[in-house]
Amino acid sequence: MTTVLIVDDQDLVRIGLRTLIDSEDDLVCAGEAADGLTAVKQAREHHPDVILMDVRMSGVDGLEATRRITADPALAGTKVLVLTTFEIDEYVFGALRAGASGFLLKDASPVELLRAIRLVAEGEALLAPSATRKLVREFVSMAPRNRTPHPQLGSLTDREREVLGLVAEGLNNEEIAERLVVSPATARTHVSRAMVKLGARDRAQLVVFAYQSGLAD
Repeated sequence: MTTVLIVDDQDLVRIGLRTLIDSEDDLVCAGEAADGLTAVKQAREHHPDVILMDVRMSGVDGLEATRRITADPALAGTKVLVLTTFEIDEYVFGALRAGASGFLLKDASPVELLRAIRLVAEGEALLAPSATRKLVREFVSMAPRNRTPHPQLGSLTDREREVLGLVAEGLNNEEIAERLVVSPATARTHVSRAMVKLGARDRAQLVVFAYQSGLAD
């Protein structure tokens, strides 16, 4: 059973999300919060598998809440999925850098949202279903150009660096395997080793590290 914490400052949004989640046999709502501070408290109390996080809230916003949650060692198993109204949102890349596992538009269909929750719970990255590379590149272009390579980048093998760049393109394990002409299991192993060496929570952080290190443009 995957537990989900809903964070949004609109009552109707929370009610709708709870109804959708509780209608699924493998999902259950672990709680609700209308602001970031309450979200952090609820996360520490319930240890949900996934948090659906709104960004623009009064007080402690979703970005800061995400940063506090992902920085807490006790919540290492909790994934944050940011829900945003705008496809090009100045906060999204900041949320990814803060440790979010991805983002989804609020006008996504119920099927897309449920799929996103399950993917994030499994450790996959959800950076933008329709335009991952385009969006992330735009967010990176907003940031200073003096990128700082990850301090453990040198510990990666040449193959792992190559795989890291492909992850940053938005490719999944099967697509990476096809590109490199290796088995999906081998691609998965390379991704896992890169995550361990770089201390990444999930594939979303691998993407951030790749862009910050200049391995993706």
